Amino acid sequence: MPERLPGLLSHAELAREAEAGRIETVITALPDLFGRLVGKRITARFYLDEVAAHGMHVCDYLLASDMEMDPTPGYRFTSWQTGYADLHARPDETTLRRAAWLERSALVLCDSFRDDAPVSVAPRQILRRQIQRAAARGFEARMGSELEFFLLRDDYQAAAAKGYRTLAHYGRYVEDYHLLSGTFAEPVIGAIRRGVDASGIPVEFSKGEWGPGQHEINLRYAPALEMADRHVIYKQAAKEIAAAAGASLTFMAKFDEALAGSSLHVHLSLWNPQGEPVFGGSESLSGCPVGVSPVFRGFLGGLLAHAREIALFLAPNPNSYKRYRRGTFAPTGIAWSYDNRTAGFRIVGSGPSLRVECRIPGADANPYLVYAALLAAGLDGVERGLDPGPGFRGDAYASEALPQVPQRLAQAAAELEGSAFAREALGADVVEHYLHFTRTEERAIAERVSDVERVRYFERI
Repeated sequence: MPERLPGLLSHAELAREAEAGRIETVITALPDLFGRLVGKRITARFYLDEVAAHGMHVCDYLLASDMEMDPTPGYRFTSWQTGYADLHARPDETTLRRAAWLERSALVLCDSFRDDAPVSVAPRQILRRQIQRAAARGFEARMGSELEFFLLRDDYQAAAAKGYRTLAHYGRYVEDYHLLSGTFAEPVIGAIRRGVDASGIPVEFSKGEWGPGQHEINLRYAPALEMADRHVIYKQAAKEIAAAAGASLTFMAKFDEALAGSSLHVHLSLWNPQGEPVFGGSESLSGCPVGVSPVFRGFLGGLLAHAREIALFLAPNPNSYKRYRRGTFAPTGIAWSYDNRTAGFRIVGSGPSLRVECRIPGADANPYLVYAALLAAGLDGVERGLDPGPGFRGDAYASEALPQVPQRLAQAAAELEGSAFAREALGADVVEHYLHFTRTEERAIAERVSDVERVRYFERI
């Protein structure tokens, strides 16, 4: 990987760009529980004079609110009783970059602190803890995100006015790998590729996906924290670029029950301090046609052993579970298999390219939490020498013997709540915080009357 990517900025380079008038605004942001970016737009001069060195203050309810930004009762972290005090957000200037898709703008991500201590429930900190665990064992985790989304011709305001129904897709048919339909969407998709690639987020390619108007843009893999940062910035940029083009796009896991869901496929591997991948090796593993290392065997064993316990982090809201349908490329069975897209864990590559592709998360998931949970599970498998057993062969959808991905948010919450492993590896405070978060989201959906209910019951009940 190159040492310096186009679009990344040092503090001194930002100062020169601001002095020349080429950058006027620094978007200073932190990821919230959903993985959304929240923060402030700060004038470049004030950022350079004050915020870069001293940080900024934001209300701590940003890590304890729901999708509607309602302060949510029941968190130990903060409440009305504590007065919703400030968090201290400190810029991590290794993330400083041009926001090339916006006019005269830069962007930097922050870490959250309280009383000079990192906030344990903040998404970046949760991932940092697992990266530190890996480093203590001589490993660096590298990840790659493959994100799918639906592109619509309606802009966000028009989509809302329609109640998100009868929206015009950017394609009329399943356009998986179709270059012609990709050309029709290129004014938006190409702008996204160029915008993020010029912002220190290297893009590999884009392609049509398995739904009308569905697309995928693949980003270059990176160390875990850098990849999660790229992931959330890319999602922000993609929406803003689509909006600027008079369109919209959605990363919902299941946008339409009649269409394919949108996935987040995570490629992960471990590397040693010399920058060499450590999954490939000379050992044989039943069902795997290439040689593996003991580290790979244990890591894969940990993923399989804990998949149900960490499912809540891979599928964080009620809509996430509507994606798990047989024959839709969204896995339902928890199994590993070599180059088999019906399995939850697909093994790909060989030698230095050997890696695990986890196909369970949806595009709606928070990447910091996904990466942290997968790392925690895999490292536990390495530490305990867990064996993944023989690889699955055939159609994993058709097997009744395989353990299944939880089919409802409540099932996943129960698995996490009862997991001693998760409380030990991630922290009891993290587990309780995110259980409350997801159950709050579940109640918000359950309490609302849906269009489906009106259609089924209005006349005939």
